Amino acid sequence: MSEHLATVEWSRGEQPFLDNRYARAHEWRFDGGAVVRGSSAPSSVPAPLSDPAAVDPEEALVAAVSSCHMLFSLAYAARAGFVVDSYRDEAVGVLGKDERGKVSITAVTLRPAVAFSGETRPDAAALEDLHHRAHEACYVANSIRASVAVEPAAA
Repeated sequence: MSEHLATVEWSRGEQPFLDNRYARAHEWRFDGGAVVRGSSAPSSVPAPLSDPAAVDPEEALVAAVSSCHMLFSLAYAARAGFVVDSYRDEAVGVLGKDERGKVSITAVTLRPAVAFSGETRPDAAALEDLHHRAHEACYVANSIRASVAVEPAAA
């Protein structure tokens, strides 16, 4: 198969550490050169120790599920002859306790809104099938314990 690399780096600098009041901001570096500022979620560790403008791991997980679903949706739409003009998903992840009593992302809801053009456009059944196949194929959704629901907006 394939490997996917990410480097996560944090440095204490001059700040104290043992009092647990250290900044959680850090960097994620990816093999293609992208650098993303990461931090703990402000809902878990309040600012200023968290950076509200940075991406937290929970958001990144939700975005990864959404992105994976979108990429498969686009591929299946193209194969079916449907021209996609835009795709927007306002995905939501829920942090809670799972069946083992561990705090985790317990559910992810995808709400893709897809705009099509051209002579051939999917009806409701074809759109539902497209999203079903995308969900079944998504590597990320297949890798997590959380339930993933897809609630597409009407085309």
